Amino acid sequence: MRSIICFVFLVPLTLFSQDLDSLQSEESMLYKFETDSIPNSGIRLKEVVLFQPLRFKSMTELREYVILRNRTLRVYPYAKLAADRLDTLSMRLQNIKNKRQKKIYIKRVEKFIYDEFEEELKKLSRSQGRILIKLVHRQTGATTHELIKDLRNGWKAMIYQTTASLFKLSLKDTYDPEKIYEDFLIEDILQRAYGDGLIELDPTALTYDLDALYTKWKAPKTPLKMD
Repeated sequence: MRSIICFVFLVPLTLFSQDLDSLQSEESMLYKFETDSIPNSGIRLKEVVLFQPLRFKSMTELREYVILRNRTLRVYPYAKLAADRLDTLSMRLQNIKNKRQKKIYIKRVEKFIYDEFEEELKKLSRSQGRILIKLVHRQTGATTHELIKDLRNGWKAMIYQTTASLFKLSLKDTYDPEKIYEDFLIEDILQRAYGDGLIELDPTALTYDLDALYTKWKAPKTPLKMD
């Protein structure tokens, strides 16, 4: 499985208080910048994002959510990096006209990824690998299978897919929080983690309304199952 996961990278409320006396000083009425100071009679507060509450019917459901949260936050940095690598790779390949030179460049990038991340990626569980595959789709708008097929060839994509199936994984898995309850919870986890400053969250390449999803999934018909 580590070969598959490694290749993913190739395709590649807080409030504060302040002493009222200090607010009377002239200095406190200015926002200081490197080049200038701007008069302002108010206090600049950090942006606060409010999320609709999640409700769990049992401690088991809450426990499953916590497990999913841990898994998601474990693998999201890799999915983000995969998307960044993909953008860089695509831009550079556009400047390489020779097919042979393109293959050589891709192989060099692949070797670099293996050398840099193989040991870390080997530690991922099958469940974490499955979430990673979904998050790659969230980040890039394409499945891992499609990315391999486009950057390498259909034969390689088929080999990787066959190998993934041995671990009960599919590189064709998609990220669909509108239809899959687990994917909705993953998105909720990412958004809350971003609001708490735990991760740097990139905009999704997909289209869905998160607020509408909270309404849709208030009473999910399909319970979350951990594997």
